Amino acid sequence: MAAAVAAPSIHNTQPWRFGLRADTGSLEVRVDSRRALPQTDPDRRAQHLSVGAAVFNLRVAVAHLGWDPVVRLLPHPGEPDLLATVRLTSPAGELPDCRWLYPAVERRHTSRMPFTGRPVPGAVVAEMSEAAQAEGARLYVPDFAGTRQLLGLTAAAEARNQADPARVAESRAWITVPGTKVPYGVPLTALGPQDADGRIPMRDFTGRPHMPHRPDRHFERHAQVALLWTVRDRREDWLRAGQALERVLLTATAHGVRTSMLHQAMEWPDLRAAARLPQRRCGPQVLIRFGYGPDGGRTRRASA
Repeated sequence: MAAAVAAPSIHNTQPWRFGLRADTGSLEVRVDSRRALPQTDPDRRAQHLSVGAAVFNLRVAVAHLGWDPVVRLLPHPGEPDLLATVRLTSPAGELPDCRWLYPAVERRHTSRMPFTGRPVPGAVVAEMSEAAQAEGARLYVPDFAGTRQLLGLTAAAEARNQADPARVAESRAWITVPGTKVPYGVPLTALGPQDADGRIPMRDFTGRPHMPHRPDRHFERHAQVALLWTVRDRREDWLRAGQALERVLLTATAHGVRTSMLHQAMEWPDLRAAARLPQRRCGPQVLIRFGYGPDGGRTRRASA
């Protein structure tokens, strides 16, 4: 359970609940509708991504402990809050290959800090792409022009977010200040600076200048980003994309690569549509920024 709740979630809302069915030897993963973001995530797609990431961490921990996790997504239509079950079974053969990622679960943290700009080797990027594909998703790593386009869409979305008082209020509500014991939300110390050159549109949770913020800093000149996408765009696909996202992030962490999510463009239907790959049936899910640099600020986790 500790591994499961270490998963990333939008605004660190941690929108999951876990239960044990002793009669079937299954863990139930439910969505907690109380920790929704009606402005940022009205269709709860990002919430499903977050729960999917927790499901993948659960699979990794179960495999690490010597069990074979059998996952069912959306197992009971009559229980819409039950997003997945994970049954612990005795392995019939080799354990799942994801178990090697277990040490990375604790080390993975979102880093909103500037990266060095040193390119991540192609072999590592290829392994990240294979990680996404293993979970039924795809990872598109654009060239310079494609990167500029995706960052441009993200910048447009961030500008809209900052101009929308309801969205600003919602984001600020999930900031926690030092000394707060609430285990949800993003600590003020983990927000990170903004890019002084305006090339990389990091999310500004504070709605500046109304709250104190860190001084702007110069970020890497050439960002490395990857778009995680799925062929279809249903609730089940969102859950698979969340598992793929966490597998990509853990693979990057295992190789010493830092990551952060640029999700803003996915929150506006027209900008999300503009992020689709041409001539492909593509459901964009999240933009991942990756590179080498400092560790991200730690965020609290609720007990499972």
